[in-house]
Amino acid sequence: MTEYGRGPGSEPWPPEDPLYGDGGWGGQQAHEGQQSPYGGQPQQYPEQQAQQGYGDWSNGGQSPYDGGQPQYDQYGHQHPEPQYDQYGHPYDQQQHDQQQYDQHQYGQQQYDQQYAPQAPPQQAHDNGWGGGAHPQAQYPADPSDPYGQQAGYGAEQPDFYGTPEAYPPPEPPTRRRAEPEPQRTDWDPGPDEGEHAFFGGGDPDGDDDAPGEGRGDRRTRGGGKPRKRRSGCACLVVCLVLGGGVAGVGYFGYQFYQDRFGTAPDFAGGGNGEQVTVTIPKGAGGSTIGQELKRQGVVKSVDAFIAAQQSNPRGKSIQDGVYTLQKEMSAESAVELLLSPKSRSNLIIAEGRRNAAVYELIDKRLGVKAGTTAEVAKSQYKELGLPEWALNHKGVKDPLEGFLYPSSYSAAKGQKPEDVLKQMVARASEQYEKIGLEEKAAGLGLKGPWELLTAASLVQAEGKTHDDFRKMAEVIYNRLKESNTETNQKLQFDSTFNYLMRQSKIDISESEINSNMDPYNTYTNRGLPPGPIDNPGDEALQAALNPTTDGWIYFVATDGVKKTEFAKTHDEFLKLKDKFDASSGD
Repeated sequence: MTEYGRGPGSEPWPPEDPLYGDGGWGGQQAHEGQQSPYGGQPQQYPEQQAQQGYGDWSNGGQSPYDGGQPQYDQYGHQHPEPQYDQYGHPYDQQQHDQQQYDQHQYGQQQYDQQYAPQAPPQQAHDNGWGGGAHPQAQYPADPSDPYGQQAGYGAEQPDFYGTPEAYPPPEPPTRRRAEPEPQRTDWDPGPDEGEHAFFGGGDPDGDDDAPGEGRGDRRTRGGGKPRKRRSGCACLVVCLVLGGGVAGVGYFGYQFYQDRFGTAPDFAGGGNGEQVTVTIPKGAGGSTIGQELKRQGVVKSVDAFIAAQQSNPRGKSIQDGVYTLQKEMSAESAVELLLSPKSRSNLIIAEGRRNAAVYELIDKRLGVKAGTTAEVAKSQYKELGLPEWALNHKGVKDPLEGFLYPSSYSAAKGQKPEDVLKQMVARASEQYEKIGLEEKAAGLGLKGPWELLTAASLVQAEGKTHDDFRKMAEVIYNRLKESNTETNQKLQFDSTFNYLMRQSKIDISESEINSNMDPYNTYTNRGLPPGPIDNPGDEALQAALNPTTDGWIYFVATDGVKKTEFAKTHDEFLKLKDKFDASSGD
């Protein structure tokens, strides 16, 4: 039995009956416009209790359920149902009307005192049930409505469930579903949940919203999460990633093929006629040279140059220095030109050159005023990189003498003299350290590397051939000995006097030599001169370090030019002197 009552007799409530169960819950509330404040459960009111009685059976045996249906007249107006008390007796109409009037007056008075007038009560119409008009039953005010403004059934109420943001309307208990769990805002989705719509199994067709359906209405049938749709941005990102991967694999694959099987890019011919100056650093290999040539536009690729250098039998003999080449040359032509002396624009310092001659060469190569480099050497020699053992020697005419090492140097217009001099001093210091000049001086009876360098410069100046150098070194060391009674520790070298006089003569009179007392004149002074008289090469240095031990103490250039003969005694020396006089016509 429900709150709506049932008829007399033992017949159960048939399911076909319109009021079977919660017939009033059809997705809408039982009474239009009035929301139950108790979670959708039906409430008991006095009038409803009256309806639960058995009613009046004097209607010809008609079941009171038939009266449960609303009645309408020909104009479509609803008639109120007859009301009964708890014993099934009909209300006294006049008494009921008076109660309704009193209640209306009380409610109207309360409302007028506080807010606004209430809407007039709905007109009731007689539908032929005998008692005349019967107004709609008034229910007690909702506790949640403190102002008593809750309207009756007939009043027009706003629809609280018609907006997209509203919750779905309540359903009968037999049709209710579990409330959906609220979405958590502090939840960190894992790999299987909360992923992007593209991977989340959303709408496979990606359809747009149905007409009239807002974003708030896009829910699953069970009231769950909104449907997920594929994102065009995600598709674009995936395509770009895949496309980039394919392009990268293709590029590196092509490079791998070119490196292993392809031909290195190369120009054709001997150049386009545009000259360029290329500096090859000391100790540079094929790769370093190729990179510099490519940077200057001479060759097209480093690999092409390396291949050309390796195919040339003399390819690895390319020296450091400055070369004049052309742009856009084939790698083979570039290698040939680097091996040709014609392409070298380096400043080449020959063995035995004095510093004065080297300064003049630097001035010409740099295009500066004559004497510029000599002035820089004189004023800045302490700043050019000389080792400590080469400084502060008394009577030295040029502190850089012996340190402009014979080799090839890059020197071109635009460079500064001090830069070129630094290259030469650095090369000399490196070479002297390499051969052990400082360590081996004491073993030869010398006071230090400065004297050893000076002796090597004399060997370079007096010797003519490689064989002469070692014998000449022995002559020097034997004459420096204190036990030397032949010359009394005097070297008596013409080369030292010529250095003093800035000349290169063979025939020098004894009166001229013996009258000059300058420290560089070894005819009038014992021992070595104050410093080197030229820049010795590698052969002279090695001879000074490894002299012969045959007892040579004299020597004479018998032909005056290329041939030098040695003697161990003064008598042998006189014979060689006569031979020289005969060749010279004296």
